[in-house]
This record gives sequence, C-alpha cells and structure tokens, in this order.
Amino acid sequence: MLITHDARCALDVVVDLVNTAPDEDGGEDGLSDITALADFVRKHDISDVGVLSEFDLSAVRKVRGRFGSIFAATDPRAAAGLINELVAAAGTTPRLTDHDGHGWHVHYFAPGASVADHLAADCGMALAFFVVAGEQERLRRCEAPDCRHAFVDLSRNRSRRYCDSRTCGNRLHVAAYRARRKEATG
Repeated sequence: MLITHDARCALDVVVDLVNTAPDEDGGEDGLSDITALADFVRKHDISDVGVLSEFDLSAVRKVRGRFGSIFAATDPRAAAGLINELVAAAGTTPRLTDHDGHGWHVHYFAPGASVADHLAADCGMALAFFVVAGEQERLRRCEAPDCRHAFVDLSRNRSRRYCDSRTCGNRLHVAAYRARRKEATG
C-alpha cells in the first residue's frame, strides 16, 4: 500500500489525537484546555488554523471521540460508515496546494475551516484510504492490558501488537520471561 507523505502525516495526527483521550480509568485528558490544543496544533504543524476558542476545543474533542470509534470498529463496513459521517460533516473540499515548501499535495478541508473540520477531513480521508485498500485491520489498539493506545500497523506482515515495542511490548515480554523463570525454579 502506497502511503503519501501527507497521508502519513495525517495518520500520525489522528493517532496522536486519539491517544490524547482520557483512558477508561479516568486518566488525564491530553486536550485539557485551549493551551493544550494550541500545543497539539503547533506540534503537528497543522496549517490554516486561526485563533482557537473553547468551541474549537469542544469540537476537536468530539472529533477525537469519533476517530476513537473508527479504531474500535470491528469491520470495514462499520469503519466506512463512521468515516463517511465524519468527512461529510466536515464539508470536505479537496484542493491541491504546495504551501510551506512541501510539494503538491491534497488538502481535504475547505479554506477557513475550523480546526475540528480540518482534522476530520484530512485525517478522515487518510483513514478512508485504508478501508478502500482493504487494510482497515491495520487501525489497531495496543494489546497491552494497561495501555490501549491507538496505532496504525504499517508492518509488512500486519503483525504489530503494541503501540510501542520498547515500552508496552518489552514490558510484557519481560513479565512473561520472569513468570517462566519463576515457574522453572519452582
């Protein structure tokens, strides 16, 4: 599957956005206020964003929840339905642009769109390409029982199980090793 530079950037944004949500145990919200949203926008170099407001924060949190539902979708038809609703609500307006030294690429959000509509359109389309390519199962949640972060499995054989093999994966492998050693020594 060919993933363009801007689609890869949108995938990174959507994964990071979904992972800002508080966990089921009521953990911290990564988008706790407008300053956190502004930091997120700056970190991801999201273009054409004006002054952010409480309305923007609320709208981005809603979009984040809808993206989370896409990562939780169990089949392509469910994911496609969620993506279609999200992208349609954003008023998608594809247009070619070559801003900020980047080559030609497609923006799917309308000029002057809110940050929430911008994210819904661009990130929604990046996820749509995975459904179209029959690769929806690559949109995953970490299998570590105490994590559940979203990630996109871009491994060749679709075998990635953890959001980060150095933290979640390694922690579980070490725990399994220690359990085997303990069992062997009786």
